[in-house]
Amino acid sequence: MAMLISRRAVLATGAGAAAGLTLPGVAAADSNRTTSVRFVLNAETLDGGEQITSITLDTSRLGPIDPTSLTTNTFSVHAKATSPIDTGGQAVGYDLDRPVTAARLDRHGNIVLDLSFAEGQVGGGTLGFLVRIFRNVQLDLVYTITQNTPLARRHGRPITIGRFVQGALANPEVDAFTYHISGSGMKYRLYSPTRSARHGRHPLIVWLHGGGEGASLPDSYYDNETTLRANRGALGFTTREAQRIFHGAYVVAPQSTSAWLDDGPRFAPLIQEIIRDVVRRRAVDPDRIYVTGASNGGYMSLKMTTVYPTMFAASVPICGVVTSLRPGDPPQIPDAELAAISTPTWLVASNDDTTVNPQANTVHAHDLIPGSLMSLYDHVIWNGHQFPGHWSWIYVARNDPTIDGTHIWQWMADQQR
Repeated sequence: MAMLISRRAVLATGAGAAAGLTLPGVAAADSNRTTSVRFVLNAETLDGGEQITSITLDTSRLGPIDPTSLTTNTFSVHAKATSPIDTGGQAVGYDLDRPVTAARLDRHGNIVLDLSFAEGQVGGGTLGFLVRIFRNVQLDLVYTITQNTPLARRHGRPITIGRFVQGALANPEVDAFTYHISGSGMKYRLYSPTRSARHGRHPLIVWLHGGGEGASLPDSYYDNETTLRANRGALGFTTREAQRIFHGAYVVAPQSTSAWLDDGPRFAPLIQEIIRDVVRRRAVDPDRIYVTGASNGGYMSLKMTTVYPTMFAASVPICGVVTSLRPGDPPQIPDAELAAISTPTWLVASNDDTTVNPQANTVHAHDLIPGSLMSLYDHVIWNGHQFPGHWSWIYVARNDPTIDGTHIWQWMADQQR
């Protein structure tokens, strides 16, 4: 068995650490023991957040492995996840066995262990929500692999792996976004269209995250990760379908140093700085810049169109906040500012949202913004799984909202400044 360093340390140093693996029951049957095998944690961002869905063992160098010797019992997997910062006494993370649902060889001869995962399933997620700071944090992950039976090879003696070395966390959709920091110090991630799509200038989609994905500077936590791992808000626009509809689009995801609602007027020019930087450095069409976001980001999407009324070709605020946060406080966006919005706007929310009242916020904004469109769902259900009513961003990430036969991505792509 090998106890390995955390995922966060691996990402920071680019290296893994390993300890010895002792398997008395297996060792007696096999004296041909290899030194070590590195493995990668494969992740996918589901609608409900990122999960580790499989593990790839770098076994191609061991020679052709007989695939018939691989079963769901050949290896056992244990996962331990802990918070990187103080939780204030809250139990965050998990320490459990991950069921192996399949064991197979990929085309390179590496062993892939498929793990049990599903929306809402405990034990596979890469994020933890800290109530103390109302933030998602990227968990420190330690995966332990145990080999239970020797591996048969097509030629040569059976093999027992001596130790396992944990490598990087791999999520192709997330990894397609590059890391950046603006001149003012705001972090952001950027997706660029594939080379085959890079002809002329392209749209830019600005994704503004929810309150749970901002930084927590008092805890020295500013990771530039959770914006892409907590949901598919930004990732949806990088899918093959979205890129086809937008004819190749850049997608930028700034990360707030706290929460957008803390000080929208202060954050607006910092977001604008990032947009201008991307436009200057990339082949962006300045007449096709779109802003969208969820919850805190829904508010900030609207705020950006009040502060910069001629910058955006369209705005898609999702379950955004416009009313006051506390009794007696002024509204986040006054009615006069909403009524003055000239940017084409399509609002989205769900009637069963218990976090942000849809009637007082989304419906109210729709009533005031001239010519605005609105999709108001009864529940948030996707692939048979019902999510909290606040999570209506799932529908936009799946291009589901439709009015008169036109889906929301097509509508966005049709708008020009």
